[in-house]
Amino acid sequence: MPPKEDWEKQKPAVENAEDDAAKKGEDVAPLTEDDIQVLKTYGVAPYAVKLKETENDLKEIEARIKEKAGVRESDTGLAPSHLWDIMGDRQRLGEEHPLQVARCTKIIKSGEGDGNGSGNNSNGAAADGAGAAAAAGENAAQAAGADDDEDDSKYVINLKQIAKFVVGLGERVSPTDIEEGMRVGVDRSKYHIELPLPPRIDPTVTMMTVEEKPDVTYSDVGGCKDQIEKLREVVELPLLSPERFATLGIDPPKGILLYGPPGTGKTLCARAVANRTDATFIRVIGSELVQKYVGEGARMVRELFEMARTKRACIIFFDEIDAVGGARFDDGAGGDNEVQRTMLELITQLDGFDPRGNIKVMFATNRPNTLDPALLRPGRIDRKVEFSLPDLEGRANIFRIHSKSMSVERGIRWELISRLCPNATGAELRSVCTEAGMFAIRARRKVASEKDFLKAVDKVINGYKKFSSTSRYMQYN
Repeated sequence: MPPKEDWEKQKPAVENAEDDAAKKGEDVAPLTEDDIQVLKTYGVAPYAVKLKETENDLKEIEARIKEKAGVRESDTGLAPSHLWDIMGDRQRLGEEHPLQVARCTKIIKSGEGDGNGSGNNSNGAAADGAGAAAAAGENAAQAAGADDDEDDSKYVINLKQIAKFVVGLGERVSPTDIEEGMRVGVDRSKYHIELPLPPRIDPTVTMMTVEEKPDVTYSDVGGCKDQIEKLREVVELPLLSPERFATLGIDPPKGILLYGPPGTGKTLCARAVANRTDATFIRVIGSELVQKYVGEGARMVRELFEMARTKRACIIFFDEIDAVGGARFDDGAGGDNEVQRTMLELITQLDGFDPRGNIKVMFATNRPNTLDPALLRPGRIDRKVEFSLPDLEGRANIFRIHSKSMSVERGIRWELISRLCPNATGAELRSVCTEAGMFAIRARRKVASEKDFLKAVDKVINGYKKFSSTSRYMQYN
């Protein structure tokens, strides 16, 4: 498109004036200070400056007041005082009273015991027929209004240290939310059930749950190959493949007992099983169930199994079970009665759950001869696995496992060192590895040598022989 002929005429007028002045040789004079002040007054009201000064003074006064007061309204989180509704808040607080904790012992369905004599009439056959028709109509009405009957049900609640009451439901509770034996929150005035509560579990029982998955695997356990296979059959297989037992029509074992000398890997294997199955692992020390007051230990066992039933899959590991599972006897003074009650509650709980359920129970002890025969009978503890002393190959494998995380020389003869440790447990072999590292630190070396391990064997195995409990275990069993 060709340019327009009048293109030059479209330039701004200011540019044209400047070009004309430049062509004529005239200089453009800049604005002076007075001219600028005059331009600033254009469009400004006569009292604008005074108003601006007054606003600044008000801001300064407000800032001084807030500084003297010390706390701003925004810091307190309160709304401005003109927005407060004190009467409404007081009424709302009056409606929501604190609730009392009770236990629903029984649910009384509406219509129980009613209508038993509706058809009893002795005035003749016609009256009998009318009574039968009335009874049939009443049954039809009851079938049509089953939901209304549920709403009219009554509940027997038990308030400790007060009394028992027959009450109804509150407005915010459904009849399907309430079951017999559960804890509920009731109103203080009319004792209506206002809130279903979860079952009460002691915090000490809840703390027994191991939240983090144990970091021990089967490869970290040496010298227990046969024991691990038996353990996996009893604990791991029913949790991972329950359909195999259902196909054969047999029940998997309920519990398993791990017994053997101290330090042979009983607790270590239990932690490895918990790592493998991804189940909730609850570890209970036997002495924790021995309480001061009567009935406290049995209550803890009961709440322990109640908590385990709520889990998808759970392994309960009772370590040092001989603390509460000892054989019953009468000492004449009644000192062991509480321990025996705890063991009887444990036996009852073992009989009370389904073997195909989600709970597997493991026991560990180094004194199996002291346990009560009622606890060891088949049906409660079906499988008993002995963790004996490791053989030569097992001891060499334990040395290799513990030396993986150490800085050691290559070519160490682990079989030779294992031959120098007869009748040694896994814990003693680990102590040998630790002591070899200590010898290397004393010599200011960064790598442990075979000579350090030989010195450690002489110190730990031969020097500490009188502290070993292996011979004592062999005497007991």
